[in-house]
Amino acid sequence: MSRNSNVSSRRRFLGGAAGAAGAGVLGALGLPGAAAAATAGTTGGGAAVAAGTVYIASDSTAQTYGSRYYPEAGWGQKLASYFTSNVTVANHAIGGRSSRSFIEQGRLAAIHQVIRAGDYLFVQFGHNDATVGNAERYTSPADYKEYLRNDYIRATRARGATPVVVTPVSRRSYNAATGKFNVSFPAYVDAAKAVAAEERAPLVDLAAASRAYLDGIGVEASKGIFLWLNAGQYPNFPDGVQDNTHFQERGAVEMARLVARAVAGLGLPVSGEVVPGAVRGLGG
Repeated sequence: MSRNSNVSSRRRFLGGAAGAAGAGVLGALGLPGAAAAATAGTTGGGAAVAAGTVYIASDSTAQTYGSRYYPEAGWGQKLASYFTSNVTVANHAIGGRSSRSFIEQGRLAAIHQVIRAGDYLFVQFGHNDATVGNAERYTSPADYKEYLRNDYIRATRARGATPVVVTPVSRRSYNAATGKFNVSFPAYVDAAKAVAAEERAPLVDLAAASRAYLDGIGVEASKGIFLWLNAGQYPNFPDGVQDNTHFQERGAVEMARLVARAVAGLGLPVSGEVVPGAVRGLGG
């Protein structure tokens, strides 16, 4: 798809899909295996003071998985555990979407229909944007940057909410020569960081944080983070699996903790709602 058609598509869907598709998409997001809202409860002794809702726009690395996929999990479904009960996490992440297709399918419009002043939009894309051979997903780094700028950052701010740019989480891509994990999707990592700086938007550099974490535990231990399962180990994966992109539950927990730890240092109102356990050392 050309850059001009991308821009036209963006305007068409933002202008028309909010009313036509918004309610339907919100319902579709609750389907099994798709994204679902994870809502924290109130504290004991009375109602908690709301600190806003954190909406997540992302892909399969962050989405909420139903029980029939266990132990596969996304970091978005574990994020609420690292915030106080004053914060609600609404996880709209869903597999197979890029920054462009999330807009074209009306999913960003659905969030923008309900997001309010004082809320947050955490946006992490890049994995599917980089799939050059898939026309439904591929988004060039230049277009990805403009979608982040215009649709995820500026349009969210226009609704009084705060966009938070999250760089794409690392894959299990190990370089035996260096003994380190490779940077995944470097062009998209650079584009996300650049547009966040240009727009003065808060940034969670999950690409760097996740890679540092993986370097710390090593290549063999990283199999326990990603969806590497032996045959017969879990009923949902009877033949086993070796997946270097998606997480099993422990990995989703650790990635969510990395996100929360970064948010704690952003100086936002929600930063003070991160629980102490997210700030302490990982792996415990």
